[in-house]
Amino acid sequence: MPKIKTHSGASKRFKLTKKGKVKRNHANRRHILNKKTTKLKRGLRQAAYASTADESAVKRLLPYGK
Repeated sequence: MPKIKTHSGASKRFKLTKKGKVKRNHANRRHILNKKTTKLKRGLRQAAYASTADESAVKRLLPYGK
């Protein structure tokens, strides 16, 4: 059986935890930060988990759990 290629874009954006959840970062923290409150920006720093609906699609793109 040949090896499966990992989706390079997905490997940069997502990581799999030990329990198999998909960890991701928040969006909206790149530019135009003046109008966003400090509280909002602080919350966007924290990592989040992908929704369960999207989990299976992301796991398909990361066959080796990168």
